[in-house]
Amino acid sequence: MGFFKRTKTIVESKLNQLLDSLEDPNALLDLSYEKMLTALQDIKKNLADVVTEQKQLEHQVAELQDQAERARTDAKIALQSGREDLAKRALQQEQDYLTQIGPLQEASQRITSQADRLKEAERKFKERINHFKTQKEISKATYNAAKAEVKVSESMGGIGKEFGGIGDTMKRANDKTEKMAARAEALESLAEEGILEDPLDTRSQLDKDMDNLRKQNAIDDELEKLKKELGES
Repeated sequence: MGFFKRTKTIVESKLNQLLDSLEDPNALLDLSYEKMLTALQDIKKNLADVVTEQKQLEHQVAELQDQAERARTDAKIALQSGREDLAKRALQQEQDYLTQIGPLQEASQRITSQADRLKEAERKFKERINHFKTQKEISKATYNAAKAEVKVSESMGGIGKEFGGIGDTMKRANDKTEKMAARAEALESLAEEGILEDPLDTRSQLDKDMDNLRKQNAIDDELEKLKKELGES
C-alpha cells in the first residue's frame, strides 16, 4: 500500500469516526438528559425564589400583626390612664397596621399558590426525567448491543473477504501432497524392482536377485500353508 493510499485510508477512518460520534444516539440521549437536569435546576431555583418571597411576606404580616397588637395594648393602657387622645392615636396606628396586612396577606396567598404550582411542576418534571433516564438506559443498551453485533458481522465479513481463497489454497495443497505421495510410492516401487539404484545399497546385482528370489519363495511357501490350512478346515 502506497503512502498516499495509506494517508487516504487514515483520513477516511478519522472522518468516519467523527461522523459516528456526531450521529451517536447515545450522545444525543445523554445531551438531552443533561438539558433536562439543567431545566430541573432552573425550576428549583425559581421555586426557591418564590418560596423566599413567600416567607418574607409571611414575616412582614406577622410583624405587622405584632405591631397592631402592641398598638391596641397601648390604647388600653392609655384609656386606663385617662389619656383618651393617646388611646385614639394608638388605635389609629393599629388600623394603619391592619390596613397594610390585608394586601400583604393577599399577595402571600397568591405567591403560596404559585409555589404550590411550581412544586407540582417540579414533581411531575422529576417523574418525567426519571422515566426518560430509564428509557435512555434501555435505548443505549439496545443500541450498544446492536452496534456490537454489527461490528462482529463486519469483522466476519472482512475475514470472509480476506480468506475467501483459503478453500482453493487448501485444495492445491492437498493435490500437491497427493502428488508427492504418489511420486514417493512410485519411486519406492521402482527401487524394489531394481529400476532405480539405491546409493546406500552396496549389494551386487546377483545378491539383489537372490534376495528377491528368496523373498518370493517365502511368500509362495506361506501361500501354500494358508491353502492347506483352509483345506483342512
